[in-house]
Amino acid sequence: MASLPQLSGQNVQIKAEGMTGVSDKQTLAAVLQFLKKHNLKGTEELLKKETGIKDTDVAPESSAQTASEVSHALAAYKSDDDPSLYDEDYINFKSFIESCLDVHKVELMTILYPVFVHMYLELVYNGHEHHAKKFFLKYSLDQEPYYAEDLNKLSTVTKPEHMKGSQIMENFKSSKFVLKMSRDSYTHLKRFLQEKHMNVLLNIIQEHLFIDVFDGVPRTKHQIDMTSGGLLGEAARDANKTKILHGLLKEPDINIPVDDDDDGGGDGEDKPKKKKQKKDPLLTKKSKNDPNAPATNRIPMPELKDQDKLERVNAYREALKRVKMGPTSLPSICFYTFHNAIQGITGIDISEDSSLMCTCFGDSNIKIWSLTPNKLRVMKQMDELELIDKDADDVLERMMDERTAEDCKMLTGHSGPVFNTSFSPDKSSLTSCSEDGTVRLWSLHTWTNLVSYKGHNTPVWDVKFSPHGHYFVSGGHDRVARLWTTDHYQPVRIFAGHYADVDCVQFHPNGNYVATGSSDRAVRIFDVLNGSCVRTLTGHKGAIHSLCFSPDGKYLASTGLDATICLWDISNGNMLAQMREHTNTVYSLCFSRCGSVLASGGLDNTVKLWDVTKVIKETDKDMDASIPSSLSVNESPNLLIGSFATKATPVLNIHFTRKNLLLAAGPMKVS
Repeated sequence: MASLPQLSGQNVQIKAEGMTGVSDKQTLAAVLQFLKKHNLKGTEELLKKETGIKDTDVAPESSAQTASEVSHALAAYKSDDDPSLYDEDYINFKSFIESCLDVHKVELMTILYPVFVHMYLELVYNGHEHHAKKFFLKYSLDQEPYYAEDLNKLSTVTKPEHMKGSQIMENFKSSKFVLKMSRDSYTHLKRFLQEKHMNVLLNIIQEHLFIDVFDGVPRTKHQIDMTSGGLLGEAARDANKTKILHGLLKEPDINIPVDDDDDGGGDGEDKPKKKKQKKDPLLTKKSKNDPNAPATNRIPMPELKDQDKLERVNAYREALKRVKMGPTSLPSICFYTFHNAIQGITGIDISEDSSLMCTCFGDSNIKIWSLTPNKLRVMKQMDELELIDKDADDVLERMMDERTAEDCKMLTGHSGPVFNTSFSPDKSSLTSCSEDGTVRLWSLHTWTNLVSYKGHNTPVWDVKFSPHGHYFVSGGHDRVARLWTTDHYQPVRIFAGHYADVDCVQFHPNGNYVATGSSDRAVRIFDVLNGSCVRTLTGHKGAIHSLCFSPDGKYLASTGLDATICLWDISNGNMLAQMREHTNTVYSLCFSRCGSVLASGGLDNTVKLWDVTKVIKETDKDMDASIPSSLSVNESPNLLIGSFATKATPVLNIHFTRKNLLLAAGPMKVS
C-alpha cells in the first residue's frame, strides 16, 4: 500500500511589510540582536533579507541594547501608560457602546470582553498589581456568562511571574480574538476611535483583535450568542471556505449472492410469494459515483482481503433488513448496565458489527466482552498452526483454540487510566489511549500488545480507527491530534490549531477528513491529505466530548459539557440546529444507519432521540453563508422525538446496529 505524501518543510519567515517607523526599526534591530546573541545565523540572515536592514543598523549589544531591553522589545504587553488610563478608557468605550442604537450596540458589545482581558494583562505585566485587581473586580461582571471559566483562570494571574505558566495568557498573547461585525457597526467603531485619541484601546484593537467585517444588516443578540463562546472568539468566514469532499467513496464491485429469503416463494402454489427487499438507498448511492466524493486513490487505502469482502456481504444483507427510523418508528433500545465497577469505567466502545464491547477502567485495564453467543478465543500455538490446511475456506476458524473460549478477555499493559478504545473495522485489532501518554495497538487474535505509540507525552483522551482500517487518530492534553498507521511507530500527520486539550476525535465516513473537539469550545475538521484545517466551528459554551458524522457524510453532530447538541452542515460550516433537552454533560452521539435519527446519552441518565430529517427539511436553502445575519438555527423543541431514562445509570456509549437496534451502556451509580 502506498504511503501518504510527506509534508514539505517550511522556512520560518518574519514578514515586515510596512515597517518603516522608527519604533518598528528599533524592534527589528532588537530581534536581530536577540538572534545574533543566540547564534541563529540562518534566521538572522533571512530577516535581514526580508526587511532590508544592514549590519550597520544593528548596534552592538554593549553600546545600545542590553538583554533586558531585548526582552522588552519582544514583550507583547510592555507599556509606560498611566494605569488609571485603562479604567478611564474602558468606561468611555462602554459608554460609547451604550449610547449607540440597539441594532449596533449588540455587535459592538462583543468587543468589550477581549478589550477587558488585554487591558487586565497589560496592567499585570507592567507591575500595576493593585490597579489590575481593582480593574478585574469592577468589570469582570460585565462579561458574558459563557466566559466565566476563562475569567476564573485569568483571575489567578496577578503578578508578572504568573504569566509565564498561564495557558490562557499565552493564547491571548499569541493569537487574535476573532469577531464578526456588520460594516455599519464597524463604521461607528472606526469613527469613534478616530475622534477619541485613546492609545491604549486603539493599540489593543489593532494588535490583538481580528474584526471580520461583512456586508449586510447587523446580527441580533441571539444570532451572536449562537456562534460565540470560543476561547478566542468566533470562526472567521475565510476559515470555512475550502471545499470539502464530503461524498462517500464508491463501493468496490463485490458479487453478493442472493439468499433464499430474498427470492420469491417456494415451489408450492399455495405459498405466497415473498416481496423482494428494496435496496437501502444509502448503499445504492455508495455504489455510484458521487460528484462530491474524493478520488478513491486520494488517500492510500488498504486493499480489501477476502475476509473483508465477506464482511461487506454480511453487512449488505443485514442492511436489507434495516428498520427505517422516524418520529413514528422509534428504535428498540438494549441497555447494558455494569454493576460493581469499583475500578471506575472511563470509556465504552462497541464494534461496528455490534458483536464486541470494550470497557476501559481507571486501574489501567481493558476488558472485551462478546455480545453474541460466539465466545472469544486465543490463536493456537505455533506447532498446532503448522498442521492446519492453509487453503481451507475456514482457515481462520481452524486457527483459533476452542479450549481458550471465554465470554470476556482482559488486556493489561498501560500504566495509567485508560480513557478510550477503538475497534478496527475487521475486529482483528484494538487501539487504546491512556493517561500514561501512549496509544497502544492490541491483537484480538493473540490478545497481546503489538505496538506502543509514543508521541503525545501527556494524557491521551481519545482514539479512533478509520472506517477503512490502517489509519487511526488520537487527541490529547498537548492540544494536537495525531494521525497514525498500524505499520509505522511515528505519526504521519499532526493536526494543530486548537488552543486547549483535544478531547475527542472522529473520522469522516470516507476516511479523508478528521474532526476534533476541544476544551477551547471549538470543533475543527482537518484534511488527512495535507494536514490543513478546512473547518472551524464555534458555538459551544463548554468543552466538547463527542462527535459523530452522519452516514452520508454531509452533517456533523457535536456535544459536551454544555449539554447542548449542535448539528452542522460541513459543506459550508453553518450551524443548522441546537438541541438543549439534556440537563447534564452529554458523552455519546450516534446517527441511525439511515441517518434520519440522532441518539444522545449522558450524565443525566437518559437516552434521547432527535429528528434529523425535520432539521434538514426546515433548513432554508437560500441562506447566504457569506452574510452571518442571514443565517438561522433551528431550536424547535419538536426535534426531540423520544426520551428514555435509566434508574441510576449514566449513558457513556450509544450505538446503532446495522438493523437500527439501539445499544446503550453505562456503569450503575452507587448512591
